[in-house]
Amino acid sequence: MEIIPAIDARGYARMSTPELRQAFLVDGLFQPGAVVLKYWETDRTVMGGVVPGATKLTLTCPRELAATYFNERREFGIINLGEAGTVEVDGSVHSLLPLDCLYVGRGARSVAFTSANPAIPAQYYLLSYPAHTDYPTAHAAFAQTTGTELGDAQQANARTLYKFIHAGGIKSCQLVMGMTVLKPGSVWNTMPPHTHLRRSEVYLYFNVAAESALFHFAGHPTETRNVMVRDRQAVVSPPWSIHSGVGTSNYTFVWGMGGENQDFADMDKVNPADLR
Repeated sequence: MEIIPAIDARGYARMSTPELRQAFLVDGLFQPGAVVLKYWETDRTVMGGVVPGATKLTLTCPRELAATYFNERREFGIINLGEAGTVEVDGSVHSLLPLDCLYVGRGARSVAFTSANPAIPAQYYLLSYPAHTDYPTAHAAFAQTTGTELGDAQQANARTLYKFIHAGGIKSCQLVMGMTVLKPGSVWNTMPPHTHLRRSEVYLYFNVAAESALFHFAGHPTETRNVMVRDRQAVVSPPWSIHSGVGTSNYTFVWGMGGENQDFADMDKVNPADLR
């Protein structure tokens, strides 16, 4: 399992473009017929991609976790970015349509993934944090989830926010997870920006057209940088960093957070006039 080191604000200030990409950008999660996991030192985050083909894929426990099984001391959320499939948790089978979410709590010993049609497979995005409390496995169907409308076309940031794992939805120990869909003609996300020192965050961008460019802005509000992002690439966001993005066309992203506060509204807002 690849280890992504934590980056502090002072080290970030001296980084070149290649160093910034190495520190913030996560690529290669979705490989056909494979489970790919990567470990970010901040909040001991694990992110992964699972793309089952004709063969069922099992979630094993990397040696870096020093555990008997993956969820011995962890919880995770899954969002299916591909076509229909199933996730089997300790013998119980959960069918996931495109954009459905599944939460798997601490203590689940066996997790396996399949695609309904291997020719057009499911593509499961996984985000995991340590957990000190058990919560039951729970499924949130995208078709039955009510989104919140945010922004407006004049600001080029009209978007729909979907919350799956949060205090008012699927219960978890510390994981908060959902998805934001930008409307056609809108390109900005999380602007005005914010930070939140109580938790870190991971953005997974998808539905990014091959001919589009997408810039994710990171860093201290007074010293921002950007990282070029392509389809199905993730960006890790330390607690001290803003996390905002803009594309040349609309797109979708999965956001997930872990830390000491599950309050979605816990944000230290930054006035755009103060950005540098």
